[in-house]
Amino acid sequence: MTVGETFTRLTRAGPLARVQRKTWERIAVACLLVATVLFPIAHRNDADIDAAANALTFAALALGLNIVVGLAGLLDLGYAAFFAIGAYTYGAMASWQMAPDWSSFWEPFQWLGLVARFHEASGDVVHFQVSFWLMMPVAAAVTAFFGVLFGFPTLRLRGDYLAIVTLGFGEIVPIVARNTPYVTNGAMGLNGVAAPQIFGWSFGVDATPYYYVGLALVAFLILTSQRLKFSRIGRAWMAIREDELAAAAMGVNRTKMKLLAFATGAAFAGATGTLFVAKLQTATPEMFGFPVSVMILVMIVFGGIGSVWGVVLGALILQILQSWFLEDLSGWLQSLGRLIHVEWLQHIELASSIELIFGLILVLMMLYRREGLIPATRRVAALTTEEQTAAPTRGGFENLKGLGAIDEREGPLLDVSGLTVRFGGLVALREVSLSMAAHSVLAVIGPNGSGKSTLFNAVTGLVPAESGQIRFAGNDISGAPPHVV
Repeated sequence: MTVGETFTRLTRAGPLARVQRKTWERIAVACLLVATVLFPIAHRNDADIDAAANALTFAALALGLNIVVGLAGLLDLGYAAFFAIGAYTYGAMASWQMAPDWSSFWEPFQWLGLVARFHEASGDVVHFQVSFWLMMPVAAAVTAFFGVLFGFPTLRLRGDYLAIVTLGFGEIVPIVARNTPYVTNGAMGLNGVAAPQIFGWSFGVDATPYYYVGLALVAFLILTSQRLKFSRIGRAWMAIREDELAAAAMGVNRTKMKLLAFATGAAFAGATGTLFVAKLQTATPEMFGFPVSVMILVMIVFGGIGSVWGVVLGALILQILQSWFLEDLSGWLQSLGRLIHVEWLQHIELASSIELIFGLILVLMMLYRREGLIPATRRVAALTTEEQTAAPTRGGFENLKGLGAIDEREGPLLDVSGLTVRFGGLVALREVSLSMAAHSVLAVIGPNGSGKSTLFNAVTGLVPAESGQIRFAGNDISGAPPHVV
């Protein structure tokens, strides 16, 4: 029995079962939270804490990409570009390599504690480092702006075409970083990025504080993702993912919702990039290449596309696989190679083939477990006993409100005049006119290819008309988008 089937059975079992399920979910989340908080205290291995902090970073990135790919259904193969934008936004403001004329702007803010004064390595130039805590939301906002800027011209693209464009965007950003040395220090990267400070205490190179900041960030992004997923915005995203035309016909503004998805996912990546570059205290173009985008995509496919908890679990498992298991497995295989005198096995390094391993995981998941480790749940409304035993009611429109205004109208409810639609050189409709009164039925009869569907699509805004006028209830809706109609 899959997780989705279990959820469906529990939901249909009744309100008591749903309450019990929610209780156990909260207990599990509380236990998980306690375990993650106590991990650095109970396990004092710096290397393992550093690996766990990196895993939390990629979990945050996976949550952002899950908004774009998992909820909105927009395949993004260049997500690491937003990661880079957020990282460089903070790095440019916190590195001693920042230009002096930039840093002088922040001097009046020093007394607020938002910036900190520090010296370059040579000691002859004074710069002002912008606070990490200030730059994290700023970097998220800047990256969200670039998400909208990138998303707007790609709105008409779908599927493979959208994937190709996002792939190109993901390659362009590192190239721009290499060729703008006055902002990013070029291929050498930004070095000496200042560590975050809190109450005068610097994080330095200790992985523990970065672990806790990453944990807080992931917890915040999980809460945000859950709230968005089950909100009106999340339902609109999922409607677009399933069928764009149907979503538009139901009143969903596709342009607005797609831009919002790009902006939200980009903001997640921007905030995470700030933490990432602060932890490493450096930022180079090679850190944000195409393999990073593929790695994040594999994480959400492995965990479960559209599943918030599945995405987090997938990211953590794959990062643990990369940081711990592959190194240990390589050591075991090398020992085995020395034991059985197999030369190539003695020099095997699985960690260096991580892209190949992630690619194999992606292929296997697509073949045998497309829904991922934790499938995205679907809410199923259970009928109560009263609803199941109630006598069937007659359908009708007796209880609909607002029809009085239409009843009192004089003239036709729908009036189409001179409607012409062309598809290239093919004229699908030519000078079509019709009128339809309220509470009437109008039949459009014709052979296949005569333009019946085109007429309906043109009236509802799904197909643009070349000329003509469409009026409904006295309002001109000619050229109006489907969600307005």
